Amino acid sequence: MTRPTMPNEYPAGSFDDVASMVPSGLLEDLTSAGVAFDTSTVARADHGRDWWPLSIPDVARGRVPRWPGVVVRPTSSDEVGRVLQCASKYGTAVTAQGGRSSVVGGAVAPEGAVALDLTGLNRILDIDTVSGLVSVEAGVFGPELERAVTDEGWTVGHFPQSFALATVGGWIACRGAGQYSNRYGKIEDIVRGLSVVLASGDTIELGGRAPRQAVGPDLVQLFVGSEGTLGVITRATLVMHRAPVSERRAAFGFANFDDGLNACRNIMQRDARPAVLRLYDEIESKRSFDVASCALIVLDEGDHELVDATMRIVQEECASATRLDPALVATWLEHRNDVGALAPLWERGYVVDTIEVAGAWASLSPMRDSVIGALNRLAGITVASVHQSHAYLDGACLYFTFAGHPDDDVTGFYRRAWDCVTREVLGAGGALSHHHGVGRNRARFVADALGSSFGILQDLKRLLDPDNIMNPGVLGLGGEPW
Repeated sequence: MTRPTMPNEYPAGSFDDVASMVPSGLLEDLTSAGVAFDTSTVARADHGRDWWPLSIPDVARGRVPRWPGVVVRPTSSDEVGRVLQCASKYGTAVTAQGGRSSVVGGAVAPEGAVALDLTGLNRILDIDTVSGLVSVEAGVFGPELERAVTDEGWTVGHFPQSFALATVGGWIACRGAGQYSNRYGKIEDIVRGLSVVLASGDTIELGGRAPRQAVGPDLVQLFVGSEGTLGVITRATLVMHRAPVSERRAAFGFANFDDGLNACRNIMQRDARPAVLRLYDEIESKRSFDVASCALIVLDEGDHELVDATMRIVQEECASATRLDPALVATWLEHRNDVGALAPLWERGYVVDTIEVAGAWASLSPMRDSVIGALNRLAGITVASVHQSHAYLDGACLYFTFAGHPDDDVTGFYRRAWDCVTREVLGAGGALSHHHGVGRNRARFVADALGSSFGILQDLKRLLDPDNIMNPGVLGLGGEPW
């Protein structure tokens, strides 16, 4: 399989050889431990970035903001343990990496760090078609996993926008959500067991005994969303669903975004769970579908009787809306993972990004109004828009997009946009992130977002990573935030 690439590539001849700053003893110990590594300039430059949009102009200019000291490619949990033992001995930071599809800088290895490339852990270990479980190593990419289980008549049902770019370990570490999550659940609903290597090099096994157990707190969930700060996920057991045999699609146009939100809320609170239930404001509806209303696209799949019942509820709750061509769903499916325009925009001086948050139904309309208003008041903003992408009984995810063309100070403009959105979201009682995670970009907000519970997270970090080598700075832990 051809591995996916980053949004843009360094120009040829961007930099001369830059010496690795890791201790020579660390490289000698890695050699003795039988672990493959790479200190070449090209490999280290590439592993010093992920899909964080702020890195795009750096790459275009041939600039490497942070040089990892060494790229290590283990092929087993045992090798991961040996790497962490070596890194602990020298106090060298370690950043676990998969497809490096993080858009918030979570997989950016800091200066002089070990870039721990886990894509060598690429085996699908077992598919249990009786229990509906698949055991897989953390470095397996989404398409490889889905092909394997589809051949057996099943689906994991986890289809994030980064499906072709991200690994199973990345899904779990960043607490991701797939585009069909209303039907299949988010990654925290899908994972049943984990193998995790701690900073000490010890491997622990979590969960995996049953669908649920009442044996103290759920320690699996401690590492779901931990973003490589507490340990390295090397293996996961995931629950599967039978492959769908039926699919139906529909599209509707609402006069305003609030009417569409109310329809989505009523659908979910009637316990209908269409796999896709996405509502777009006027700006995004025009841009994506050439529709002069707020477009709602709906897709459901599964057993035909369940799909029919779900779509009847959808139609009832959307009775006051305008019926749109169901082909709009095909338009979304065709373009849903297309991010090809991102790099050219940044390289032309535009600043573009998305910010996904979440809130209770009662807070979503005022939150949307305050965020869009705050963005539009920001000097240099050219567009601010929103859609609703994941829904629940009690609330939903709002996914904001902003673009601007500052005369200078691209980084300052980018930071101000994130600051103003986050201030409004937290002020409205919303969640800092819904599924992209925290990374480095949001690290400065975590203490405010978690409030009095942030100290517990800090205590866990000190307990599990006393030498502070695990992805320092991410999640607001163990290092200065960006």
